[in-house]
Amino acid sequence: MNDISSLIPKDFSGAVLVKKDGKTILEKAQGYRDIPNKIPNEIGTKFATASAGKFFVAVGIMKLIENGKLNLTDTIGSILDFDLHNIDPLITIEQLLTHTSGIPDYFDESVMDEYADLWVDYPCYKIRRSKDLLPLFITKPMMYSRGEKFQYNNTGFVVLDLVIEAVTSMKFDEYLNREVFIPCGMSNTGYYEMDRLPSNCANAYIWDEERNEFYTNMFSVDTKGTGAGGAFTTVNDISALWDSVLHGNLITKSTVENMFSVHASEGEDCYGYGIWLKKTDTGVSPFFQGCDPGVSFISSCDTKNDVEIIITSNLCNNVWELESGIYDMLCSI
Repeated sequence: MNDISSLIPKDFSGAVLVKKDGKTILEKAQGYRDIPNKIPNEIGTKFATASAGKFFVAVGIMKLIENGKLNLTDTIGSILDFDLHNIDPLITIEQLLTHTSGIPDYFDESVMDEYADLWVDYPCYKIRRSKDLLPLFITKPMMYSRGEKFQYNNTGFVVLDLVIEAVTSMKFDEYLNREVFIPCGMSNTGYYEMDRLPSNCANAYIWDEERNEFYTNMFSVDTKGTGAGGAFTTVNDISALWDSVLHGNLITKSTVENMFSVHASEGEDCYGYGIWLKKTDTGVSPFFQGCDPGVSFISSCDTKNDVEIIITSNLCNNVWELESGIYDMLCSI
């Protein structure tokens, strides 16, 4: 077998886990989780994952549906108890899951480049729960009519977080910990506050061109993750999640099949329920990803070729190019 570790750039900082036919063929950590003190990354290091957390939220929502506490056709107006202003109260859970709701996006990636720009007038230290993001979108107009089209939307998953809290009377991260992380054995996964990070978490770094040095992303992202993303995890915890989901141990296999079916698309972009789907010769293959200042993450699982790839970086390295290179090498063997 070709040496896939040779594909990892020398300046890569993060962790990589690759499995083929159920066996680990690459497990590698590189770079530093604390650059000034030269503390190295390890396989067990917890990395921020940005929007990857949308998949966690989607799994949590599907569990509520399986347990009869929620339906895909339920509307946000029938669940949430605050003033929606100009937001359509008839937006459904399914439309939020598939980015087809048209709800105003507090961070519209089609027109905004830098996530850090959000905090110029509204300090990021105020964001410790999803409800703290309400001032950034609640009075804005709808982007388009619900169900009209697919357009990636961060607010939709913030609202799904609020739906979880309304239905369960629990904080959404506590619910996910109880219903998703613990059952999967994801003991190193959680939503941590940036000013209170637990041990073995990687700082995420941004390069300052003017000063010619790295600085952390502490003032560039939410102080604590929300439904839109921001969880910390390890590559082995993500592998445990794939294993539990695909084997029907967390939600039923029929629910998994529904999640991993195309429910919305635009050009080459295909989306299920909280997860991206890549077109292949044999159908579609699920993957989820995230990108924040200093953070990049991707994990794919091609069940037809039995290839699982998990890559996370605390320097916002190009994990997409690396994942593609590893996949192509494995599938050409």
